[in-house]
Amino acid sequence: MSNKFLRGTLVLTLGTYISRLLGMIYIIPFVAIVGTTGSGLYQTGYAQYTIFLSIATAGFPAAVSKFVSKYNSIGDYETSRRMFKAGLTVMLLTGFLAFIVLYSLAPIFSGKALADSEMGGITLDDATLVIRMVSIALIVVPIMSLIRGFFQGHQSMGPTAVSQVIEQIVRIVFLLGAVYIIIEVLNGSLVLAVGYATFAAFVGALGGLVVLFIYWVRRKHTLLAMQENTIPTKNMSYRTMFKEVFQYAGPFVFVGLAIPIYQYIDTNMFNKAMIASGVEKNYTWDVYAVVLLLVPKLVMIPVSLATAFGLTLIPSVTESFTTNNRPLLKKQIDQTLQLIMFFVLPAVVGLSLLAGPAYTLFYAGESEEIGRTILLWYAPVALLFSLFTVNAAILQGINKQKLAVISLVIGIIVKLAVNAPLIHLFQGVGSILATALGYIVSLIYGFAMIKRHAGYSFKVFLKRSTFIAILVIVMGLVVSVLNSIVGSFVDYSDGRLQSMILLAVSISGGVAVYIYLAYRSHLLERLIGNRFARFLPKRKMES
Repeated sequence: MSNKFLRGTLVLTLGTYISRLLGMIYIIPFVAIVGTTGSGLYQTGYAQYTIFLSIATAGFPAAVSKFVSKYNSIGDYETSRRMFKAGLTVMLLTGFLAFIVLYSLAPIFSGKALADSEMGGITLDDATLVIRMVSIALIVVPIMSLIRGFFQGHQSMGPTAVSQVIEQIVRIVFLLGAVYIIIEVLNGSLVLAVGYATFAAFVGALGGLVVLFIYWVRRKHTLLAMQENTIPTKNMSYRTMFKEVFQYAGPFVFVGLAIPIYQYIDTNMFNKAMIASGVEKNYTWDVYAVVLLLVPKLVMIPVSLATAFGLTLIPSVTESFTTNNRPLLKKQIDQTLQLIMFFVLPAVVGLSLLAGPAYTLFYAGESEEIGRTILLWYAPVALLFSLFTVNAAILQGINKQKLAVISLVIGIIVKLAVNAPLIHLFQGVGSILATALGYIVSLIYGFAMIKRHAGYSFKVFLKRSTFIAILVIVMGLVVSVLNSIVGSFVDYSDGRLQSMILLAVSISGGVAVYIYLAYRSHLLERLIGNRFARFLPKRKMES
């Protein structure tokens, strides 16, 4: 694997993680200003935007990246250029169409989300305004995504990484600045402040576009796409080109849609189910904000790791499957699934055990009792998210995209079937249980299909996962003991500083014990190989 490829992957991964980290941190001051009432309104608008953005782009930017990379590699740069120009037109049209539809139907979407003319002080008109303000971003974001894909197709990851970070910084600065000025300085309405917070998606996208334009100007003379063809151009029709691109697009859009669809289901069902069960509307709105926005922000970091694994796994598995290299295919699946368990399982267990101080650290004073309970139950679901992402990637890699779609659809059907009854019985926790059941059913089906079509045996994975679980149990006991000891001196409910102290001690102790046990048992070396050889004492590996 070339140094250029590794460097590009590292740059892109780093940019993505910085962007996600910023996206998690900004929520702290945002919630402190707008509270759970404003957070629920913000989520109502953003949930609609996320789904429509997925529909507008449909995995097209990533597919164009693959298309460009393929034809550049054989020297047909003219075909790459034609696809890029045609793609810009498509993204402009689909983005504008998505904007028109979302803007026009905003009152209908507001009605579905709120389930009443007024929820927690938020009216249908308020929700409609917020949805319409965020819809404007649909005009710009698809185009920006396609340009990023074009750069990536040339193995140039820097523009994407830098534009992601700048986009996020611009968005957050505008969002927090607008919210603070409207509420704290001008004493304006909460609804207007949240509207501008969602409008920040458009402003951030402009910032990202400016960065991409600067990169384009600087590199246009050296960009591979500007080179002359080294082979005769294929002169493909646009129909043929788009047919190939849409074949690539399916897997990319599929991996990214699962979590937004589950959240969108709750956006439109949660309030209705809570009200139908007799829960008071203001309390319902608070739980809605916690379940759909506040807590998910905390559990998405482990899921991001799985997403990175999944997207990098697809081409590797595809190559092994295509060349019928079954031993390598088995090794790739084994290592990826085991690494997910090794990293994500302790993270979600630790987050559940420390749900109280973790929630207080981020959202002190905002529905803390609700938040602690929801985080306790929600954190383990992140492991299901992660496994599903990798599961889908493997199915796509072995050319079974249809089975991956079936897996998702089955899970969604289960979620839809049990969501309202479980919310009626368990309120916010019921929504989490419904999501967990949906993913579990999808995983059972998906793993069964992997076993059948890839000839993969789960014996080693199950054996290794059991051992990892034992280590996590020991880690959990250490975390619980440290939590109790420090908790006898420091009460995390007193504020963020106390929560930070308790978390720092408990997490440090838990991580140290977990890594030490993994090292002494040779698990770390079996999973990661020689990557840490220079940091570890030399010793004979056990068979």
